[in-house]
Amino acid sequence: MEGFNQRVNTYIDSWMGPRDLRVRGWLLLDNYIPTFAFTVMYLLIVWMGPKYMKNRQPYSCRALLVPYNLGLTLLSLYMFYELVMSVYQGGYNFFCQNTHSGGEADNRMMNVLWWYYFSKLIEFMDTFFFILRKNFHQITFLHVYHHATMLNIWWFVMNWVPCGHSYFGATFNSFIHVLMYSYYGLSAVPAMRPYLWWKKYITQGQLVQFVLTMFQTSCAVVWPCGFPMGWLYFQITYMITLILLFTNFYIKTYKRHAGSRKTDYSNGSVNGHTNGVTSNEKVKYRKPRSD
Repeated sequence: MEGFNQRVNTYIDSWMGPRDLRVRGWLLLDNYIPTFAFTVMYLLIVWMGPKYMKNRQPYSCRALLVPYNLGLTLLSLYMFYELVMSVYQGGYNFFCQNTHSGGEADNRMMNVLWWYYFSKLIEFMDTFFFILRKNFHQITFLHVYHHATMLNIWWFVMNWVPCGHSYFGATFNSFIHVLMYSYYGLSAVPAMRPYLWWKKYITQGQLVQFVLTMFQTSCAVVWPCGFPMGWLYFQITYMITLILLFTNFYIKTYKRHAGSRKTDYSNGSVNGHTNGVTSNEKVKYRKPRSD
């Protein structure tokens, strides 16, 4: 296995160039095979899980959803705080920031971005809860595409550009996830559901996130500072795909069926990775007050 890892690493390095040695030896980062294997396992569960559950009763999972969402809320809050403080400590430039210009703040940034990478593995559980609760309609292309790609993209980010201009999207996304997973955690408690009103605005916030991330990335193309151009072009392209997919999700969910829609409180339904608005436990949709 070690020999196979070495061959894969040699091929990737010949394609990508030298890695950032500051993350050498960090958990899951030295070899790509574990990250790739986790992704393959995730896709296999996505494919086989619904078949396994087809003739079985759905699981409630309520006892797991509350601590799961609370944990991700706290982790997202920690990452958001650390990212903001790293940017402040290093005097990061919004328009362009190289990966070796922040001093000690770069080390702090790399540490929290590793947790951001690792959180993408934890978030595979969003899909597994869909399967266990038999919410198969929510396992859409958008959902699977975003979950599967983010873990892999951030493995490459952590090995080649683990700080600098990579900070912005992760910071904004961590803030959105504080709102999102707190919504899920509260919605797992039936008594709290009538007071939850910000589902729609989470999706709007995600669209704003993608647009601003694309703009901020484009600034580094216009005013370069040594951050690798290939990464910037890739980031812009990826943001375009998310904007298109999320816009389609938003239109289908909130525009076309606004008059007859029911509210979905199941985990992951508005995390920007899914489509569909029904669950095992439903309540009537209440039109927001205009005041």
